[in-house]
Amino acid sequence: MNVVPRDLMIETAVSSADFRGAMRHLTGGVSVITAGRGKDITGMTVTSVTSLAVDPPTLLVSINRDASSFPLIRRYGAFGVNILAADQLDVAERFAGKGGLKGADRFAGSQWVTAVSGVPLLVGALSAVDCEVEEIVERHSHGIVIGRVSSVRNSTRNAALAYWHGQYVAVDQDEDAARLAEVSVPARGLRGV
Repeated sequence: MNVVPRDLMIETAVSSADFRGAMRHLTGGVSVITAGRGKDITGMTVTSVTSLAVDPPTLLVSINRDASSFPLIRRYGAFGVNILAADQLDVAERFAGKGGLKGADRFAGSQWVTAVSGVPLLVGALSAVDCEVEEIVERHSHGIVIGRVSSVRNSTRNAALAYWHGQYVAVDQDEDAARLAEVSVPARGLRGV
């Protein structure tokens, strides 16, 4: 592979609209990040959660530093990751700011439990993960928050909520696998490929 030396590269500006358009092609699982303790709580809907390591269990999330969750994550050193099921669209929209709700008001209408760290975790989420902050790396408008997983609550549900092309979509393992089987090439047709 030929690598162009940095001093010979042509710098081009990428517009935020072009970048957003490119990122719309990337399907993301929808999660609600929760932060704070007691009545000093808030949360936000994100698609930026990813695993970092299995040993020790660690994940990261990218959070806008202007978001109300960011100072609470920094102050309390903990956050929750609630991976949403396909039927939790109302939760995703509420924590995305639809209806103008802020702070603790976003938690109304759903059942929550308090994790060991003090953050709220959503009852009925596909997975609810309690994390302790290991490090926050600030770059540009966002903070990359690295969290060590201290507990996980998994459900047996298998239909997830995803975000693609500016819309929420349901991903159902059983239904989608059956649809793919109907239109797929028979296994014998794959020989010699």
